[in-house]
Amino acid sequence: MNNIVFINIVRFLGLVLLQVVVCSHINFLGYLNPYVYVLFVLLYPVSNNRLLFIFLSFLLGLSVDMFLDSGGTHAAASVAIAYIRPLCLKFSFGSVYEYHAVKFSNTDFSKRLVYFLILIFIHHFILFSLVIFDQNELLLIFKQTFYSSIFTLLLCLLLSSLFSSKKT
Repeated sequence: MNNIVFINIVRFLGLVLLQVVVCSHINFLGYLNPYVYVLFVLLYPVSNNRLLFIFLSFLLGLSVDMFLDSGGTHAAASVAIAYIRPLCLKFSFGSVYEYHAVKFSNTDFSKRLVYFLILIFIHHFILFSLVIFDQNELLLIFKQTFYSSIFTLLLCLLLSSLFSSKKT
């Protein structure tokens, strides 16, 4: 049990550091902004305490907000995807999620892709809606959400593949 806690602490700190030091300085063509810190929410163990998970998601978003001076937008988006995560898990993994037997390193790539895509898109849509906060700029919100979601999805899939401990 202590190993899981240690891994999650290292993942939390590492992703916040990666986001603040590297990814927050990437702004390609005004639309490509990767937010890899959502990988913590995506890969958090399924069988753990949900209230603690939502609180940790809030702390994750708040940490990024403090470094990027973004006024709570990352915290709101992180809490939102943490709250709806069980629905996305059930949609993506079906009966495997019902028994809390989801191990992300052992899941089918297509199921993991759908799960990542849904939560990343929702996160980015909430984030950019709060950042721009103008209904006249709806096209800009969708453009930034789409392009940043694709870029974040690629980076998250790459990072999760690199650091997964697949046991055969």
